[in-house]
Amino acid sequence: MILDERLLTYFSSLEQGNGEFLDALEAEARSEEVPVIRKDMQSFLKFLLALKRPGRILEVGTAVGFSALLMAEYNPEECTVTTIENWEPRIVKARENFRRAGKEEQITLLAGDAGEILPELCARGRHFDWIFMDAAKGQYPLLLPSAVELLEEGGVLLTDNVLFDGEIIESRFAVTRRNRTIHKRMRDYLYTLTHHECLTTTVLAVGDGAAVSVRRKAGDRESGRVPLSK
Repeated sequence: MILDERLLTYFSSLEQGNGEFLDALEAEARSEEVPVIRKDMQSFLKFLLALKRPGRILEVGTAVGFSALLMAEYNPEECTVTTIENWEPRIVKARENFRRAGKEEQITLLAGDAGEILPELCARGRHFDWIFMDAAKGQYPLLLPSAVELLEEGGVLLTDNVLFDGEIIESRFAVTRRNRTIHKRMRDYLYTLTHHECLTTTVLAVGDGAAVSVRRKAGDRESGRVPLSK
């Protein structure tokens, strides 16, 4: 755990839940060991939605549709959600959940590999003011160039699961051999995010780590190294 378990329990006790349908969907997903964003990440996500109020949302990694539904439900503004998933059983389940929630007109699920779909969206000139990256962690560096191209100026890129259960700070030799590739790619991804010429990024210990990036607008100064006026 990145944060003390008692703190997380206390924070969770302050939550009001997400409504009957989403609470039941979350419980069902966890019972079936389907990955669902953690409680503190849910709260952070809802807070950022209230702050940004995006109109066009892109999600990379649908699973059974919980986070797409959460964003559609808790964004204060009318919005559309486009979400990408490549595993057929979860595609079927997510579409059914969207139908049950009455959100099938608001949420569009694109079935296929995000590495192929994101460049297609770029070629079509699509832009989003909010992108939620929640796919396979090892794919993040490969997806980032297209994600940045799709993100409009002032838009937010929120990336989940960037601290790898705290192992991100370890030497690659302290990580099990099967996780070393993901470990390296995530470190590369975080370095690129925090040094990208188009992004301003902060990394937070929320859930399993969240990186919040804002695409700088044309004319924004590149860094805080610009001297302050006297």
